[in-house]
Amino acid sequence: MNKLKNVVSHREREIAELRADHALAVEYLRAAMESLDDPADRGSGLAALRVVAEAYGGLGLVASQAGISRESLYRALSPKGNPTLKTLIAILQTVGMRLSVEAAPPIPG
Repeated sequence: MNKLKNVVSHREREIAELRADHALAVEYLRAAMESLDDPADRGSGLAALRVVAEAYGGLGLVASQAGISRESLYRALSPKGNPTLKTLIAILQTVGMRLSVEAAPPIPG
């Protein structure tokens, strides 16, 4: 079996980059959160929030600082998760972000 040396997984690299650059993490999450508008693609926005949480201390630490159980955080950020607004705000505050509202593009028709 041939093992590669000095190989870093995509996920590990992604987490390291997001941890090193908070502005990048904000833009990464902003782009991913647009998927929450589409119920069929909601999982990718939650997955991005999970990656950001992992970059900013790991799920256990983020859950503790957000005042929720680790199990609840795992469940909320799972592909079929449906976090409450309270949970979403707590997670975002813990990673140094906040929820904001902006006007949506006009609906054609």
